[in-house]
Amino acid sequence: MQDRLIGTWRLVSVVNEDAGTGETSDLFGPDPKGYISYGADGRMMVVQVRSDRPHPVGDIASPQEAEALFRSMLSYAGRYTIDGDEVTHHIDIAWNESWSGTRQTRTFRLDGDRLQLTLAASPNPFDGRMGTRRIVWEKVR
Repeated sequence: MQDRLIGTWRLVSVVNEDAGTGETSDLFGPDPKGYISYGADGRMMVVQVRSDRPHPVGDIASPQEAEALFRSMLSYAGRYTIDGDEVTHHIDIAWNESWSGTRQTRTFRLDGDRLQLTLAASPNPFDGRMGTRRIVWEKVR
């Protein structure tokens, strides 16, 4: 199964379902940008951003602009392992230091050139509310 994950995938969608209300939302907006790569060496990396991220006014972001940029992205890298239909990301480095050293497990499903990763109920990385996330990727050719 690892052979089918190896490669680079482009982000298609990130849907969050709030555990309290059942409401769904596009966590990174309607047209998110991002990539996830799984290497044959067992390493992975991911970056996800909102497509409507604000551009800083100048060459260097102000503190307020930097905070807005930080809050509109997610990025990390580390090793990955596969067990049945689950892939676990063993995070070495992350955009949010509280994720470094953690393990993030996702159920995965492959359907042609599409990869769907589903996270069990966990805190939303932006507001802390419990929910599940379904992330869809498309293989880059």
